[in-house]
Amino acid sequence: MPYAAITYRVKPGHEDEIAEIFAGFQRVDTPVFTGDDGAAAGRLLGTAVFVKDDVLVRVIHYEGEFAAIARHMAGQRGVHLIEERLAPYLQEQRDTGDEAGFSRYFRDAMMRCVSHLSVQTHPAER
Repeated sequence: MPYAAITYRVKPGHEDEIAEIFAGFQRVDTPVFTGDDGAAAGRLLGTAVFVKDDVLVRVIHYEGEFAAIARHMAGQRGVHLIEERLAPYLQEQRDTGDEAGFSRYFRDAMMRCVSHLSVQTHPAER
């Protein structure tokens, strides 16, 4: 099951304020997300957020079609509340107000995965 990491450049010195914002995160209404055709395209297995100095990283553990995650998240009220509260701490503002802008940001801010190891791929588990 893959992971994705989304980066945010934030103003340094605000780690505590950012941590407080994410501490109150409203979870998505359902972990199941759908594709363009409305059929189930996967599900969110977990997320984690890390911040240090001027970098914030959101790690997403999921199964299914990654592109559908951005569409799903763009429709979640809690995500938009976080985006609004996070805006003053961002080094560069971005347009995430609609599905297209949110999806574009997700795509552009996604880190390249250079290694993905899991117990399922461990030689001792085969």
